[in-house]
Amino acid sequence: MPATICALATPPGQGGIATVRISGPDALALADAVFVPLHAKKSLRTARGYTALFGHYILRGRPMDETVALVFRAPHSYTGEDVAELSVHGGTAMAEGLLEALYAAGAQPAGRGEFTRRALENGRLSLTQAEAVMEVVSAAGRQGAALAAGALAGRLGQAIEGIRAALQGVAAHLAAWVDYPEEDVPSLSADELRRVLGGQKTSLDRLINSYGGGAALRHGVDGVLAGRPNVGKSTLLNLMAGFDRAIVTPTAGTTRDVVEQAVVLPPLGLRLNLFDTAGLREEDEHPDAIEAEGIRRSRRKLGEAGLVLAVFDAAAPLTAADRELAAACQNRPALAVLNKQDLIQNAAVLDDKKGELAPYFKEVLPLCAKDAGSLPVLGEAVARAVGAADLDPDAAALCSARQLAAAVRARDALTEALRAVDGGFGLDAVAVCLADAQAALAELAGEDAAAATVDAVFENFCVGK
Repeated sequence: MPATICALATPPGQGGIATVRISGPDALALADAVFVPLHAKKSLRTARGYTALFGHYILRGRPMDETVALVFRAPHSYTGEDVAELSVHGGTAMAEGLLEALYAAGAQPAGRGEFTRRALENGRLSLTQAEAVMEVVSAAGRQGAALAAGALAGRLGQAIEGIRAALQGVAAHLAAWVDYPEEDVPSLSADELRRVLGGQKTSLDRLINSYGGGAALRHGVDGVLAGRPNVGKSTLLNLMAGFDRAIVTPTAGTTRDVVEQAVVLPPLGLRLNLFDTAGLREEDEHPDAIEAEGIRRSRRKLGEAGLVLAVFDAAAPLTAADRELAAACQNRPALAVLNKQDLIQNAAVLDDKKGELAPYFKEVLPLCAKDAGSLPVLGEAVARAVGAADLDPDAAALCSARQLAAAVRARDALTEALRAVDGGFGLDAVAVCLADAQAALAELAGEDAAAATVDAVFENFCVGK
């Protein structure tokens, strides 16, 4: 029989309330041992599911904090077991006292993700839904949370099942044709195979291609602001942050170290973990030792970033350092920001700069970093650069590297199956590739997942979930 476990289900520290969750065969009995209802005739042991009781909890025989108790009876609970949730006033002392009382009554501390793991083991969640739980918890923006919530609701599982069902009909026909040649089973036409296999490959391509943008919406992107001194990097950082995060002066080299700030960009609520770096000087310029170290760190951050916002002075000629930066951004998720466009009198000059920088960047954006109206324009461009602009938050989405790897294997197996059809290698070769695709889809769905795979999924979970 599994142990009855408990853990703080809300973030530790100060807050309005703190909730402790208890799950297992003795959950209601242990909760009843520490909880005293306001009405003496009521009890958590006898309470119906989906009911709430008010009272207080006791620690070493002493009444402690006011407590609200919620009862969920198996199998209609998050874990599929009997569950009680006890909520007290937020803060460390009362929550720790409640946990101490439950441990003394016989509850065991829950491990990382143990409540969700029990939900998986009891059939309340699939593995893909379990993976979506932490995606919902850690989502950085509304659109990302919507994508994760869709996976938790089972949209990914439904999409996988649709692909598998389409392939199963073909696989059954091929199996009959290969295994029972004496029955004169009609062979599938090449056109029919291309239609079915190609259609499901397209579905997998859609899932795979949306993974990067979905991950950006859920977790945010590490971005770096790069450019020469005094092109307006710190001004742009302050615009995105909504306050004066970085010091801005007319003096070149004011930013000497990497300044980090998380920003949320409209309209999608995309989070950027943004690094404002020291200005990159010309090779013949000689900054002092502190600034030189800042420039070295800037170049390292430039190489690590998932998105580069390369800032240029629209009102000044491009320099060798500007062109070096542009070349370093080629074939990377990078945007060129032509700042200070308000100082440009001749539109042709701006067009020339845009034309010279365009081959190196996904987009070139003329804007004024002092103008709040530039923010949504920049946010939309960033969303396009990371592949998040056109994502449907209600569509099925992959939400883990494990899922992505399995989807890629399934897609590649279907690609090989289509090559076998086009190459005239015979239906038995197609059947082998189709079997590989089905095995990868079963892995994607989490069926018969190895214990090590499940362990790896729950390594990233927090205690209490």
